[in-house]
Amino acid sequence: ALIPAAGKGKSGDNPLVSVFLLKYIKNFIRETWLKRYSSSPSEDMITLMWSFVVSIYSIGGLLGSLSAGYLSVRFGRKKAMLFANIPALLSATLMGLSRLCGSFEMIIAGRLFSGSFVTAGLALNIHLMYAGECAPRKLRGLIAITASTATAVGKFVGFALGLREVLGVDALWPVLMAVNALPALFQLLTLPFFPDSPRYLFIDKKDKEGCIKAVKQLWGDGDHMAEIDDMMAEQEAIRGEKAKTICDLFRDKSVRWQLITLFLLASCMQLIGVNVVRVLLFSPSSTSNISRSVKTINFCGNMKCELQKQPAKFLNFLFSPTFFSAGVLCPLPTEIFIQSYRPAAYVFNGATNWIQLFILGLLFPFIVEGLGSFSFIIFLTYCLSMAIFVFLVMPETKGKTMLQVMEEFNRLNYRGKKRQTALQQSNCSVMTVTRL
Repeated sequence: ALIPAAGKGKSGDNPLVSVFLLKYIKNFIRETWLKRYSSSPSEDMITLMWSFVVSIYSIGGLLGSLSAGYLSVRFGRKKAMLFANIPALLSATLMGLSRLCGSFEMIIAGRLFSGSFVTAGLALNIHLMYAGECAPRKLRGLIAITASTATAVGKFVGFALGLREVLGVDALWPVLMAVNALPALFQLLTLPFFPDSPRYLFIDKKDKEGCIKAVKQLWGDGDHMAEIDDMMAEQEAIRGEKAKTICDLFRDKSVRWQLITLFLLASCMQLIGVNVVRVLLFSPSSTSNISRSVKTINFCGNMKCELQKQPAKFLNFLFSPTFFSAGVLCPLPTEIFIQSYRPAAYVFNGATNWIQLFILGLLFPFIVEGLGSFSFIIFLTYCLSMAIFVFLVMPETKGKTMLQVMEEFNRLNYRGKKRQTALQQSNCSVMTVTRL
């Protein structure tokens, strides 16, 4: 899982890097404009171009998330991840050569490709599918968390490289923006030596021999028949159905509570209060409040500890709230959705994340204006509500197969009906597990 994760830790995509480069990129836009049109641009025009540089990344993230489901099903998890690195290299090339070519539009285009195909969009969602499906049941959560680990490391590296003592100077800022080519190139060269997801090979491609070969390569020699039996049971339960779409995800009652759970918990990624730092950093009027706001965000983030077990509570005080919340949510779609629904679930999760980030960035300045520091109580309330929801409603997924988790959710999806009737109405019956 470390090789796929390595491609996600792209330090050049760190939004904090954009903060370090603010004055340099604005000066570059001003100089380029003056050379082209022989007149200085207005401050409003420079601000507009800078806004494009910052916000286009989120648009790319949304587009990349929407494409993850189709590409992962059409080409497989491994090939889709390899494909994602090509635009990543193009993105780094565009941003790295922008100053040499005298084009700030290349930075905007590079940020769009970076958001679409790197950490923010396609690659992240497919990595989570690949890592979750490659991992044995006991290590599924640990392996899936490598995505958030790599993202956190990438942010830290981006922060460190953005310092004035390293690359955060006028002469080297194009190099800083092109640094994300290194992990992309590393993954592009090493990932071909790894097999595709065993579950994808067995359930989607019906390649049992390829699945067994992939399992031995990933897990080593040993008795893995229990895991293969789980895949066989899931394949029988799916009954040869093709991968579902987003519309199927909304229409199918058999996954209604899984979808509700995913939406509510995925919303914690934004409503935990961490990403408002981004809004504050880009708001000149609120610079003096950043220190106080970060302390409040850390407090709100610590409340998220209630969403997991006792060890996670301790870890949350050691690591950032972003790392913790992402770590909890990374394996969630893999654990609560079976194979046919999983790609659509990741598309929904990614799209929801970016839409909520856009809405938060749009509304939060007005909320701060009205409530001041008390605006973070909104995040605190939501996190407490989700802690109660997880404790009372969400089934435990640890040590269970996909079908066993689905059976637990069927008690919610078909509440008030007899169990046999509920399972017959479900598109993916779990009765096969009993027979096997």
